[in-house]
Amino acid sequence: MKVYPLDLAELIRTRDWEGIYALIISKLPLIIAAAVILIVGFVIANLLGKLLVKALEAKGVDPSVHHFLRVGFQLILKFAVVLSALSALHINVNSLVAAVGAAGVAAGLGLQASISQIASGVQILLHRPFKSGDFIDIGDVSGNVQEIKMMYTTLITLDHRRVIVPNSHITNSNIINFTAEEYRRIDFDFNVSYDTPIEDVRRVLTTVTAVNPLIFEDPAPTVYVKEHGESAIRVVCMIWCRSTDYWPVYYYMQEEVKLAFDKNGITIPFSQLDLHIVKDSKKQRKFP
Repeated sequence: MKVYPLDLAELIRTRDWEGIYALIISKLPLIIAAAVILIVGFVIANLLGKLLVKALEAKGVDPSVHHFLRVGFQLILKFAVVLSALSALHINVNSLVAAVGAAGVAAGLGLQASISQIASGVQILLHRPFKSGDFIDIGDVSGNVQEIKMMYTTLITLDHRRVIVPNSHITNSNIINFTAEEYRRIDFDFNVSYDTPIEDVRRVLTTVTAVNPLIFEDPAPTVYVKEHGESAIRVVCMIWCRSTDYWPVYYYMQEEVKLAFDKNGITIPFSQLDLHIVKDSKKQRKFP
């Protein structure tokens, strides 16, 4: 009986087809077991990926992160299944794992910036400090969130400019979300003359706020004297509205208050400086 080497590479090098066939027949149970592991493992990985998406949906995670997490999760599971199938064939997978690990470290060093962006994107999508449609301020730029991607977030500014912000910059900055809450208070400062009665100012501002249906009656608008300035009394008017109505209410107040002040004779003084000249009553001394 002819004895064939168990080294498949040697059989292929020598083109010993009979030996290759004999080796396959001898390893057939192991090959079948490995194939079953691959098929069942891949099916389970796909099923677990779908279950992960349903869990993310139940948690309210942004849909844009579902595909990324599902694919990453399934790749990890499928890689583990492949290693299990190779182990079933009595193939030493330690060298393969070491090679993959070394390649991963090298890729991580080369793609460090990109990996940081992706990690920041996952953090934003999981913790959800804002969502699409929110108006946010991140220090040097503000606008409505149009799109959240794994690498960057797109904002549309008030003058309709598109700004692409790296996600790592967002996670390292203070984020102000102006539309996270349904209601918002707006504070207006107005300077009026010292000669103007405070009750007249309060009456005019209250009338202006009562006309606009976007301004809440409860909580009611409030008017207080904020500061005694050098040339005017500073009055603050605090009103409440929906966050989505902020800009219409803001511009309404800026225009209507000026018109109402003019109509009621309330002046907004310019900055003033009083100069007093003191005349010396003593005669100027003459020196010899």
